Amino acid sequence: MTLKVGDTNSFERRFTKKDVELFTTISGDAGIHHMTPDEQGRLVVQGLLTATLPTKVGGDHNVLARKMNFEFLRPVFTGDTIRCTVRIDRYEKDQRDRNEITASFQCENQYGKAVLTGGFAGVII
Repeated sequence: MTLKVGDTNSFERRFTKKDVELFTTISGDAGIHHMTPDEQGRLVVQGLLTATLPTKVGGDHNVLARKMNFEFLRPVFTGDTIRCTVRIDRYEKDQRDRNEITASFQCENQYGKAVLTGGFAGVII
């Protein structure tokens, strides 16, 4: 599928305790808030684990990211289902005939509250 400006792609993921445990092992981010359940038995999902959601569009389209920015708006907890919508803002050939891409995204929890916004730019390999 060829991407074009204005295209959107949405997908969702439910975060689990196992996700947080695996990411803790990989990243070393073992902050107490990721390891100790709250009064409802939930763990806080690492911000960078949440930020893997918009990278899915990159993986689907072979994007080699050059820049990424994130604004973390509210915490994500285990058990939350996060829906991420990515919008293609720029898609054009560069001087070396590679496709450059710039996209923006917003991730919302199951209550429709924004938890993460940002964007990325790169080239299609």
